[in-house]
Amino acid sequence: MREIRLSGSMSGMWKQSMVNLVRHRQTKEPETDREHLNHRATSRLYRLIPPREQGSWWQLLTRRIIDMQIRSVGIDLGKTTFHLVALGAAGKVLVRKKFTQKLLLAFTANMQSSLIGLEACSGAHFLGRALRKQGHDVRLIAAQFVKPFVKSNKNDFVDAEAIAEAVERKNMRFVPIKTDDQLDLQAIHRVRDRMISRRTAVINQLRAFLLERGMVFAQTPAKLKAGMADILENAEADLTPQMRNLIDMLWGEWKLVEQQVEELNDELERISAADAGCTRIRQIPGIGPVVATAIVAAIGNGAAFRKGREFAAWLGIVPRQHSTGGKAKLLGISKRGNVYLRKILIHGARAAVLRIKRDRAPIGAWLDALDPRAPKNVVVVAMANKLARIAWAVLSSGNDYRPVPA
Repeated sequence: MREIRLSGSMSGMWKQSMVNLVRHRQTKEPETDREHLNHRATSRLYRLIPPREQGSWWQLLTRRIIDMQIRSVGIDLGKTTFHLVALGAAGKVLVRKKFTQKLLLAFTANMQSSLIGLEACSGAHFLGRALRKQGHDVRLIAAQFVKPFVKSNKNDFVDAEAIAEAVERKNMRFVPIKTDDQLDLQAIHRVRDRMISRRTAVINQLRAFLLERGMVFAQTPAKLKAGMADILENAEADLTPQMRNLIDMLWGEWKLVEQQVEELNDELERISAADAGCTRIRQIPGIGPVVATAIVAAIGNGAAFRKGREFAAWLGIVPRQHSTGGKAKLLGISKRGNVYLRKILIHGARAAVLRIKRDRAPIGAWLDALDPRAPKNVVVVAMANKLARIAWAVLSSGNDYRPVPA
């Protein structure tokens, strides 16, 4: 039993009343204490306390009453509103409140260390770091693992309750909270990916406009880029002044986006050269600065996975399984997880399969044995799977890449 000490300015009657109230609350059964904050006796006693003593002691007592029974907390994140549900030892809802971000952080600051669950979505990493600074045990859960705990219809409070139930599971898989450096790297990759998509859209629009004027170019962007100067300067081309202006505007946009992509590539090259983890995994064939920084931004040191196969399964480059009755049935790759990282890792694997010197590289014998048995795309995905496992092993161990001799 915790001893409650009150200031000397309060009379003996107030002291004894407050101590009796807290002891009554501590020994009360959780099933009969659901609305403890709105209890009539508590409210009447609060009104009897002198005004100068109300704020601090009220916060202290209510905080101790709440923290003594809360077992897990679930927070459903939103842009401007956050819904919090706290569960007791018997799984009963003790607190159900709606906050803004500032009020939520003020509320959790007055709680003792608690197990708090959040869905891994936009804004979760910032809030997770803020709650950890307050001393809470914060865990991020993928939304797909929270969904089975949602009961009946969906709303924000039901989602928060489902998060509070899911975070208590001992075998639940959690998402590591990213650092500021990882978030910066992730932002660079997302901006770069959007710029590349924009460049592709500009090139396709240029080809469509020129095709309507009878101008056809080879499939590669380099052929179209080489012919742009002749298109704009050739007065005999079948282009109206309005169309010529549009082509010139699209050509300027293409050059601008190309320059921005190159600047981002240089920034990724600089970061990968300065980061120890990126430097180690860049020694692996098929992994360059872009793939290396993307892997580090996604998994850090790989501590979230127990082995390399879990990392490959998270990327979605292992076969999808539909087995029953003791009969194993493997399908195509699952394509789950990080779509962008899987895409660029497969691109790196394709470059390694096509350009690696197989007579010199230790992995060459494995590729030569796989080529006759599988189509080219299957070989590329298998190579991406192997690169992902090797990268996880290098990051998690902290050692350099040491290829095994053939």
